[in-house]
Amino acid sequence: MNKQWMQFTDEIKDMYKKDFVSLHEPTFNEKEIEYVTDCVKSGWVSSVGSYVTRFEEDLAEFVGVKRAVAVVNGTAALQVSLKVAGVEANDEVLMPSLTFIATANAVSYLGAIPHFVDVNLETLGIDPIKLKAYLESIGELRKGELFNKKTGRRIKTLVPMHTFGHPVAMDDLLAICEEFQLILVEDAAESLGSYYKEKHTGSFGKVSALSFNGNKIITTGGGGAILTNDDKLADYAKHVTTTAKIPHKWEYQHDEIGFNYRMPNINAALGCAQLEKLPAFIEQKRMLVNKYEALVDNLAGVKLFKEPDGCKSNYWLQTLILDNNNNRDDILTFLNNNGIMSRPIWKPLHMSDIFRNSPRSDLYITDILNKYVINIPSTPIKEV
Repeated sequence: MNKQWMQFTDEIKDMYKKDFVSLHEPTFNEKEIEYVTDCVKSGWVSSVGSYVTRFEEDLAEFVGVKRAVAVVNGTAALQVSLKVAGVEANDEVLMPSLTFIATANAVSYLGAIPHFVDVNLETLGIDPIKLKAYLESIGELRKGELFNKKTGRRIKTLVPMHTFGHPVAMDDLLAICEEFQLILVEDAAESLGSYYKEKHTGSFGKVSALSFNGNKIITTGGGGAILTNDDKLADYAKHVTTTAKIPHKWEYQHDEIGFNYRMPNINAALGCAQLEKLPAFIEQKRMLVNKYEALVDNLAGVKLFKEPDGCKSNYWLQTLILDNNNNRDDILTFLNNNGIMSRPIWKPLHMSDIFRNSPRSDLYITDILNKYVINIPSTPIKEV
């Protein structure tokens, strides 16, 4: 590997003041210790407690939705979002193949079927032009619902995912949902703090899902949230994630098969502290992208992916796009061997044995990006 890449690794180490730089670490200080300690001292550490309520209320206010329901992880949040939106067994759910496997797993948990569509180079998310043409080709509206003419199954939902925190073209996707009678459920797992035309991601869907895994822009250790502007759906989400238990002072009665998915109070305490710091984290990440832009200028055939026009991204993971003169695996090997943790984009789901029989559109851009995308260290730092 040439001197340019060695200089790149040395400058990243200097920036982080470390000999080994991980991809994305959580950032904690006294505030997290204060809130978690208070939670432990209160004795209310499980799924009931003041921090859960506070976290849900603060989160809903930050995103700009009426309700947030905190749960154990982002996958659970998406599964329940799909369930309360009306997805049933044997329905098809449109989603990018270029996403983490949790998106497809959440669909599969409901007995529904992932249906993969292509992305574009502008957002790394679903391509609305290709999607519209594809649905015109394979879709058929019957009594206000869309059916796949090839499989005979109902296509119920569209699940856009904001890749690495970069918002997709929501106006175009909402128009497609209206035209083809689809319900929009956002996978906003990576995009807390990102805005499409000054409106927060996760506030466009009928229901949406966030993740607070340890590598996200803020973390609750493990956790997620369901977002919606529909009080009835929020109440149902809270009910079904609390084992569908009918409220009573002492009796245990359940009115359907539910899930034990509620976020523990101790995790919510951590989340409250993290949420207070989110604006600073975003600003630090935007400073980081400017620094990386200068470093990448010294690398031949490499482009730093920048937020789409009209959007403000949280830049959750900094992303390099290589040209065909660069070998992705050679670069990954070099970076990781030299103390810079880096990774390729997720293996597209249509390439997985698990989902090889799932319906799909042409995935030309997805296949290209699979060969040329690298994520590099993205932990927010105060000074770059």
